[in-house]
Amino acid sequence: MNLLKDLPELKKAGVITQETADNIQAYYKSKNGSSTNRLLIVFGVLGAVLVGLGIMLIVAHNWDELSRGTKTIVAFLPLLTGQLLCGYVLIKRLNSVTWRESATSFLFFSIGASIALVSQIYNIPGGTGSFLLTWMLLCFPLIYLMRSSITSLLFISGITYYASHQSYWSYPSSDSYLYWLLLLGVLPHYYQLYMKKPESNYMIFHNWMIPLSVVISLGTVAKETEELMFIAYFSLFGLLFLIGNLDFFTQQKSRNNGYKILGSLGTIALLLILSFNGFWENLRKEHFLLREVIVAPEFIASALTSLLVGAVVYLQYKNKALNEYMPIAGFFILFILIFILGFFSPMAVILINSYVLALGTLIISNGAKKDHLGIVNYGLLVITALVICRFFDTNLSFVLRGIMFVSVGTGFFVANYWMLKKRNSNG
Repeated sequence: MNLLKDLPELKKAGVITQETADNIQAYYKSKNGSSTNRLLIVFGVLGAVLVGLGIMLIVAHNWDELSRGTKTIVAFLPLLTGQLLCGYVLIKRLNSVTWRESATSFLFFSIGASIALVSQIYNIPGGTGSFLLTWMLLCFPLIYLMRSSITSLLFISGITYYASHQSYWSYPSSDSYLYWLLLLGVLPHYYQLYMKKPESNYMIFHNWMIPLSVVISLGTVAKETEELMFIAYFSLFGLLFLIGNLDFFTQQKSRNNGYKILGSLGTIALLLILSFNGFWENLRKEHFLLREVIVAPEFIASALTSLLVGAVVYLQYKNKALNEYMPIAGFFILFILIFILGFFSPMAVILINSYVLALGTLIISNGAKKDHLGIVNYGLLVITALVICRFFDTNLSFVLRGIMFVSVGTGFFVANYWMLKKRNSNG
């Protein structure tokens, strides 16, 4: 802002022209305006939600004293109010993001509240799963009718909760395959954000919500052969990592790249889990029948994710040199081979541990080449996590365990000292 104050002096001294000064003023004005708009949207949405919740609490205080007819009117009142607000926005305020998102958020929660209240008033049977599904189906058109990204994010949260409730938290569990169809319905809106507002906060939130939702919901397909889901998840994390490595995402800040972060952390977490021998011992005791496995939903999920990530690997690396290949992205191929080997040999756990060690070393090497302390320390953390896992998993003596920790700690110190010294010498 000090630059704006200096504009008259700069023009007088002939440093800049009047046109340049006008462009600078217009730039700062648009920058401040966009910040103000973001705040208005946030407070507008929060205000709409809080008003709706406040009204519900006030009504709830006197709920038992109301007649059934009055209760019905009260149940539909928020819904009617939300529809009128959205109608007003469509006619008068369609280009106002603040009005559009606030009104649609209010209507989103009003729909859920009305369904719940009417069900309670008239004792309509139904569980949480059917309630969530009905709510999400009724709210889905709002995403496109109102062009509402907040509703899209709420919708993704809702269908993720629906899938989790149906398959994780209900006994006996029921199928939640509708989740995948509902998620596909959001993707056109996501694509529109990518085309029109690629740098917006809504795009960033979707970059996190969509992969996180898929990671949470993929496990819902597991039934009888849960062990196969490790293949599906390794392929999924490889796919997420590859998506996050596209030019569009690599040009953004790292914290905005939910695909790459989830893909990398997910792969490392699974590798560390499988670095213990217990899983492989249990796997060797299993007896799978081929005719049953190939029709199992876990096998279908594993096959689809593996084929999908394989196609993406081919498209991304077909014209690149071997040294540009990222080990995390293609580990799904190696893991399938290791998984098959694990049915017959204890070598599988040794290969997993070796891969984690090699991966940590490669990450450190990559960070050193890029002169990036964060990447170097990430690689050291991977190796540290492996050492901690082996601390609890083996019968090593305390002396040898101590030497392992001292070695890794020394590695942290040496790597960071060397990187800082290199930066100072180059500076």
